[in-house]
Amino acid sequence: MALALGPVLRHVGETTASVWVQTDRPATVSVLGCAVQTFEVSDHHYALVPVNGLEPDSRTPYQVEVDGEVVWPPSPSPFPPSLIRTRGPESHDRNRIIFGSCRYAKVSDQKLAAQLGIDALDAYAARMAHRDPQEWPDALLLLGDQVYADELTPRNLRRIAGRRDRHPDWPDDEIVGFDEYVGLYQDSWSDPEIRWLLSTVPTAMIFDDHDVRDDWNTSQAWRDQMRATPWWRERIRSALASYWVYQHIGNLPSTDLTADPDYRKIVEHDGDAWPLLVELADRADAETDGTKGVRFSFRWDLGHSRFIMIDSRNGRILEDGMHLMLGESEFSWIEEQATAQGQVDHLVLGTSIPWLLPHAIGDLETVNEIAAARPGWRGRLAEGIRQAADLEHWAAFRASFDRLTAMIGRAAAAGPATVSVLSGDVHHSYVARAALPGDPPAPVHQLTCSPVHNKIHWFVRPGFKLGWSRMARRLAERWAARVGAPPKPVSWERLSGPLFGNMIATLDIDGQHAEVFFEQPLSAASLSERARLSLTG
Repeated sequence: MALALGPVLRHVGETTASVWVQTDRPATVSVLGCAVQTFEVSDHHYALVPVNGLEPDSRTPYQVEVDGEVVWPPSPSPFPPSLIRTRGPESHDRNRIIFGSCRYAKVSDQKLAAQLGIDALDAYAARMAHRDPQEWPDALLLLGDQVYADELTPRNLRRIAGRRDRHPDWPDDEIVGFDEYVGLYQDSWSDPEIRWLLSTVPTAMIFDDHDVRDDWNTSQAWRDQMRATPWWRERIRSALASYWVYQHIGNLPSTDLTADPDYRKIVEHDGDAWPLLVELADRADAETDGTKGVRFSFRWDLGHSRFIMIDSRNGRILEDGMHLMLGESEFSWIEEQATAQGQVDHLVLGTSIPWLLPHAIGDLETVNEIAAARPGWRGRLAEGIRQAADLEHWAAFRASFDRLTAMIGRAAAAGPATVSVLSGDVHHSYVARAALPGDPPAPVHQLTCSPVHNKIHWFVRPGFKLGWSRMARRLAERWAARVGAPPKPVSWERLSGPLFGNMIATLDIDGQHAEVFFEQPLSAASLSERARLSLTG
């Protein structure tokens, strides 16, 4: 008996924790005396073990047992014991949150490995293993593109080429089936340093486009193009089903998990739960705001800090001429969480795509949204430019951008010490400070960290440097005004960046103070600080 993947430590509270595993056969999985039976999806076996009865502010080493046999940690292991570190009164005021996005799996091809560079998360884990657990992060936030279903490693290309059960209509260079997604996660999470890190740092995750396909849900035209292919229905089902299994369920706090009817139905199902996941994926993919019953946004309370992850991909509303980042039901839920009662010293919002972009790029995205809505060849040309240039961030969904901005303004006026928006996607890192109407007392920042491990195309550096320039900003603002875009309800100032290359960022919270710093790997076990800024000064 062996673990196929994991353990992955997910949500941790004051007395509870969730530990996710994949096993190689049906089994009973136990962690610290808490046991569950695996559930099956297409002949793969999973468990999310709810660990209860922990002490607040405790540090508890744990093992994973499968049918009574200890399968984690491996023996011998070069890493410290995996720990569950609960929150409590002593840690309410402190949080160390590391975050980033766009992590391509390790490769053996030397040329590609040189292009990708050193994995920043891998280097962080190797360094962390030699530090006191008091210095370990309290949470890891993975802000999208955990796997790349449309940009395959040479290993994955060989794997799918060797499958005899692939449909002849499926593309040769992209993932389609659930089994193929299983291979992606195994490649991404089985690296020894990453596997140990995930076993001991509570991890929250959200998808971005490459977890499914480049430009996922950028527009109705894009959706129509995909639906016309013979393989898309199987692809989106496999993508959302695997996301639910590998990423989503571990995001939910224990109270939300036990109240989730989909979770209960699937894990309690006798036999293969694939048909149930197909039905769930179809509901999640449908644009039936408020009735689909699948919400991928979620909230974690980390002591006196509140973290809200926003699904800015699957929740888009595109039919009937609409172009919204989120539907009414989900946006209302996020607004409720951002302003919910309780002591919140620091509000942290996660969204895979940035709220505040380089100024010129943000205005160009709004210009493109207006142009793409026009009939005829001009609209088709603008749509082609949107997809080719990835003009799909919050600024390209202007009504949703304005609503998010208004929500952030209300939250900043409600009394927290800081409001931070964490994002990835854009393959460079930066910090921008927002100026909102009414000048709310809490400073508001956009913190963007990307990529963790990926190559950067030649045009990225000059393109984003130009996007931050004053001249490009003035020209883009004039263009936006000329085509009828309303004035932006927020202005912002770049404080740091653009930083290029693989990066991991840390949001450090101590009482009313918060700061962010960015680190770049120098070697497989060391990182160099590139920038550090106070968010409260």
